[in-house]
Amino acid sequence: MSKPLQAIRGMNDILPAAAPLWQHFEQIVRDWLAGYGYREIRMPIVEQTGLFSRAIGAVTDIVEKEMYTFTDHLNGESLTLRPEGTASCVRAVLEHNLLFGSPQRLFYTGPMFRHERPQKGRYRQFHQVGIESLGYAGPDMDAEHILMTARLWKQLGLNDIELQINTLGTSEDRARHRARLIHYLQAHQDQLDDDAKRRLHTNPLRILDSKNPALQAIIAAAPKLLDDLDEVSLKHFEALQALLRAAEVSFSINPRLVRGLDYYNFTVFEWVTDQLGSQGTVCAGGRYDGLVEQLGGKPAAACGFAMGVERLLALMEAQGIAPSPPVLDVYLVHVGEQADAVAMQVAEQLRDAGLGVVLHCGGGSFKSQMKKADASAARFAVILGEDEVKAGVVSLKSLRVQAEQVSVTVEEVAPLVRG
Repeated sequence: MSKPLQAIRGMNDILPAAAPLWQHFEQIVRDWLAGYGYREIRMPIVEQTGLFSRAIGAVTDIVEKEMYTFTDHLNGESLTLRPEGTASCVRAVLEHNLLFGSPQRLFYTGPMFRHERPQKGRYRQFHQVGIESLGYAGPDMDAEHILMTARLWKQLGLNDIELQINTLGTSEDRARHRARLIHYLQAHQDQLDDDAKRRLHTNPLRILDSKNPALQAIIAAAPKLLDDLDEVSLKHFEALQALLRAAEVSFSINPRLVRGLDYYNFTVFEWVTDQLGSQGTVCAGGRYDGLVEQLGGKPAAACGFAMGVERLLALMEAQGIAPSPPVLDVYLVHVGEQADAVAMQVAEQLRDAGLGVVLHCGGGSFKSQMKKADASAARFAVILGEDEVKAGVVSLKSLRVQAEQVSVTVEEVAPLVRG
């Protein structure tokens, strides 16, 4: 006998026992997004590889190491499973001319793919909720994104998530800082790891994002981008801070927060927790004003963020947050040829009346069916036997509270179940 096939490592099944927490989270998120006027967009899971190398940056971990890229054997085209959603969303907006005449508030949900070493909170197939606001230039939209995430944590019942913010300024700011940073890092070149040496002259800002413990002292003492900001960048960042203080949102400035994608400018932010080990970032984003033009559109302001669903669900579980178990109204027990013949029609009548019904399938004795009814989540058993069929009634039995079993018509079941 051959060994059963298994899921690909890092790509996990969501089993029925876990699904209610996902559904609870997804419903809260949809209501929350509707409250801010965001509309859903759905993009393909597979895109041209060039989209991500142009948008994310060729010298990034995602493009260099983590993308699932393959060649379409029919036409030789290089394709990639999407590693993130922003590039796909901007591509869709440009392709369908959605920015013509009005800015856009958009959201998307779904799986993303990165070939990383699987560990708790970091998977090869993971799920994100992404929000993109296109055509909004001011710090007020940056602030809205942060305020709306703060509201979501409250609606989910989550605590102990801290906000870190930074600014990456303009491309001119980063060019000035890049020169100073390279000069500083060259003085410590013998202490850099292979990744940092490789990026020293191609993408030195990425070195600041390194998690190598041996580099942390060097990174901590490196020149700060904040010291190279021009007046426009400082004004944007100071205005954001003022809006957050006015809204009473606590934050800290993390000058080493650079994010792992090249398209960011001005505001970047992360919501982090210390309750998930090394995978402490649960939501991150910022402004990417140059990306629309970079992907072939007219210059347009843009900002957004994404949250990791698996990490937020893990945090909810760690904090003891669980949805109420689903409540089933009726388990329909039926014994005898005549009862079996009409049981499905009775179940449909009860569903027409608005009840949730599990119809027993697979046969079995009355005793065995009642055991299944007791083990189900149903509050009531509706019993249909030969005697009930002849009398034109069903028996209604409470499964969760002590009450007398009664004979009623099918039409009388729903009002009694609802109490």
